Amino acid sequence: MSPYHGDLWIRRFHEPEPGAPRLVCFPHAGGSASFFVPLSQALRPRPEVLVIQYPGRQDRVAEPCVEDLNVLADEIFRRVRKLAGPPPALFGHSMGATLAFEVAQRFEGDGIAVPHLFVSAARSPSSERPEEVHLRDDDGIIAEIRRLNGTDDAVLMDPALMRLVLGPIRSDYKALERYRYAGGVLACPVTALAGDADPGTSLSAARSWRDQTRGAFAFKQFPGGHFYLNDELARVVEEIRRTLLPSSGAGAR
Repeated sequence: MSPYHGDLWIRRFHEPEPGAPRLVCFPHAGGSASFFVPLSQALRPRPEVLVIQYPGRQDRVAEPCVEDLNVLADEIFRRVRKLAGPPPALFGHSMGATLAFEVAQRFEGDGIAVPHLFVSAARSPSSERPEEVHLRDDDGIIAEIRRLNGTDDAVLMDPALMRLVLGPIRSDYKALERYRYAGGVLACPVTALAGDADPGTSLSAARSWRDQTRGAFAFKQFPGGHFYLNDELARVVEEIRRTLLPSSGAGAR
């Protein structure tokens, strides 16, 4: 969990192969960098996987959460932009998909082509967001967590652990639910990934990402809910490898 090159915002869990292309991952609301450890492990040694660690969780628990997605995107873009090497592909899950889209827009606005954007378990930025989960009491937020089925019951039943995670979850929902799409589409190719039983993102909502790019668009459906990624990791890894390492061949997978 040590910061990548001393930057608290960026983590790398596994050493990459020299010259490997880079993939930057963005966690879901309430999520932390460790969510992507299995993906990083499965993709090693290429592409190189870097993961964003938002303030207010794990080793950054003492820092205030950022409750504005545009402010968060500005900060992440500034830090990823200065990394040595070619620009990275981006992978965002749930809230992280919207955040990855905003970071991709900032790259392209700076004249830098993003190789690929993967958006997982998320509606497109232009979709309406009528929910107000962040205004619920603690029990209401826990009910939403249960609905999405991404947190172990042992955690939900532990008052001490819930005191640590409810603050970041509420702040992230506030950031997402107050986010408003400012317009603009990407030039980079986009792949949308979704679970076929996701209670938070319908398949049609996931497909609506095709309207967010002038580039190539692909849609990939998997069995499972909002956190289909946990059970379908091997197939997601295959999709990422096929996209970012088209000449890798079956042996590399």
